[in-house]
Amino acid sequence: MFNPSQSDVRRFFCETYRKHCQNEILTPLEAIARDWILLHPEYHTVLGDPDSALVAVYSPEAKQSNPFLHLSMHLSIEEQVSIDQPAGIKAASHALTKKLGSAHDAHHQIMDCLGHMIWTAQRNKQPPDGTAYVECVRRRC
Repeated sequence: MFNPSQSDVRRFFCETYRKHCQNEILTPLEAIARDWILLHPEYHTVLGDPDSALVAVYSPEAKQSNPFLHLSMHLSIEEQVSIDQPAGIKAASHALTKKLGSAHDAHHQIMDCLGHMIWTAQRNKQPPDGTAYVECVRRRC
């Protein structure tokens, strides 16, 4: 099972951004990540400084958004939609995208549901509830 460390994830996004800026060839996964990176110019400074990115601490208490978590969630949702796992997420995502007129805006709504599902599973010490996750997204349509 693929289980990257925090440093691996941060290096991946920083290297993807560097390769984009240098017009280097990207892997298919890097190309998907690049597309989401470009939709988040507020992260470009962070991604352009890998040494600082590797040691940065993002604290919810300080109202700091973690760019690596955010971009990782975009990639996770993209993958979920592409394989319709959990079942129904593809249709729910497409319906939400249609309603909002933007896949990016839909992803941000879906992130709220994904985050809630993960938080609930951790709090209750149970597996994530994919059905509840998809229903959360459907309620936003």
